[in-house]
Amino acid sequence: MEDKNKWFHFIHEYLVDQGLSEINASYLNTFLLFVLLIALIALVDYVLWKVIRSATTRLARKTKTNFDNLMVANRLPRHLAHIFPLLLALELLPLVFYDFDYAGSIAMKVLYIIWVVVILRIIRSFLHTLKDYLKTLPRFKDKPIDSYIQVFMIFAWAAGIMGIIAIMFEVGLWKFFTGLGAASAVILLIFKDTILGFVASMQVTINDMVRIGDWITFEKYGADGDVIEITLATVKVQNFDKTITTIPTYALISESFKNWRGMQSSGGRRIKRAVIIKQQSIRFLTDEEVEALKKIELIRPYLSDRQQKIKAYNAEKEVDKSSLINGRNLTNLGVFRKYLETYLEHHSAINKEMTLMTRQLEPTPQGIPLEVYAFSSDKRWQNYEYIMADIFDHILAAVPYFSLEIFELPTSLKD
Repeated sequence: MEDKNKWFHFIHEYLVDQGLSEINASYLNTFLLFVLLIALIALVDYVLWKVIRSATTRLARKTKTNFDNLMVANRLPRHLAHIFPLLLALELLPLVFYDFDYAGSIAMKVLYIIWVVVILRIIRSFLHTLKDYLKTLPRFKDKPIDSYIQVFMIFAWAAGIMGIIAIMFEVGLWKFFTGLGAASAVILLIFKDTILGFVASMQVTINDMVRIGDWITFEKYGADGDVIEITLATVKVQNFDKTITTIPTYALISESFKNWRGMQSSGGRRIKRAVIIKQQSIRFLTDEEVEALKKIELIRPYLSDRQQKIKAYNAEKEVDKSSLINGRNLTNLGVFRKYLETYLEHHSAINKEMTLMTRQLEPTPQGIPLEVYAFSSDKRWQNYEYIMADIFDHILAAVPYFSLEIFELPTSLKD
């Protein structure tokens, strides 16, 4: 310490000998030393950064892991390079302001604040590196990593800001936190959305409600597309028309939405659509009409078998067949329903291992809905629509062969 004091006194005496007053010499002395210190720190920081950048770049090229490449991309080595120059400044700054305690105190406060900012930037770069690395792993690609990174950064920035305030006003952290408790209601109000988003993100992840890449439909927000980002506050959905819809994260747990992941991971995509048959066109079939329908290959075995059983039953019961309503009979709607079911069973695009049926729904004022309930093997939207259109093209064209009619509004009502 005595050697350092001698060095300062030497500069001071030299400036006084040059004709400066004691006070002016002290000011100039301190200013020159401060400039020299800044230049020294900048030089050390620059040289150290060049060395670290060269070393990390060579290391990133040699290693197989992608983590070090992401570290360089997120400037983590650059921020780490600031540590040694700041340590040097911490050591030398008291010597520069040796004769000016007040100015030295302010300079030390500024230095401590810079320390806090650098540490926050190091934490931020590390977390972003970790996020980018986890997104390259298959098991983490659909996880809301952004939400967790944002949570950690919120806590880090909150701690950093509190530390800066404590440094500026020279208040102990414990006393600062004690005083902060009194303002907790205001803080909760300010960070309400953040807190709700954090809780929602946790519940979404734990319950596996939504993943990145899921197709969701959220009618309230007009969202119908793939989830591309899940953050602490929002969920971004890219709709099929390429627009982006932003949904509050907490809305996923407080409101109802549809996630199509179950369909995408299953063996098929559901086809559930009906045609409405006019009630007046439904009737019993005569033997001649049954024989004519046997020309349709898909239902020929069925008609032959059913016709034999019906004739045997009516003969056994001595049913009077002068009226078709007596005994057992085939109807054109029943035969058509069986035809559709057989047609679907032979359709190459239908998954036969999942539910497959044609069913008659409750009558409506328009007629009798005849619904196809099946699953297409191809779940891609464009192909799915093509398969469904192909099936119903055939259904609509087949209806007249069974003497049935599809309901349509009269032309006068359409106009």
